[in-house]
Amino acid sequence: MSKAKIATCWLDGCSGCHMSLLDLDETLIQVARKADIVFGPLVDAQEFPEGVDVALVEGAVSSYDDQRLLQTIRRRSQVLVALGDCAVTGNVSSMRNGIPVKKLLERIYVQGAAEAQAVPSDGVPGLLKQAGPLHETVKVDLHIPGCPPKPDAIGFAVLELLEGRKPDMASKVKFG
Repeated sequence: MSKAKIATCWLDGCSGCHMSLLDLDETLIQVARKADIVFGPLVDAQEFPEGVDVALVEGAVSSYDDQRLLQTIRRRSQVLVALGDCAVTGNVSSMRNGIPVKKLLERIYVQGAAEAQAVPSDGVPGLLKQAGPLHETVKVDLHIPGCPPKPDAIGFAVLELLEGRKPDMASKVKFG
């Protein structure tokens, strides 16, 4: 029997959700017995693979690059999980939404810079007008809120999903 495939992804966020994922401690061993991690910050894969069983996505959708990657993840994954408050609600990343993108970039790269006062065009992803949660771009199958989510909630959800069950997260998670 082949193992399930798990992928993780970090969009516009702080990586706190991935830190909670690493804090699964011995639950990671249970997960590793059932699944291989095939994509994420800890895996040397450059392209999101086909046939992912469970994708855990952290962070808000803030750029066109985020949007394209998330759409690819949705197409190539059986179950997509919004991991953490940024993925679930937009949270901190969406605090910029009241500021027009051009004005935001000028404040950071022109007014806030001592040298090279210009908005860069190379290597900087194009920002969307608004940063937002995953479900505004693609269908999300499960939301795990928290900033960051508690490791036991992530472990519970992942193990349930690997067993083919939709986890009941009501008693496991809360916002903030």
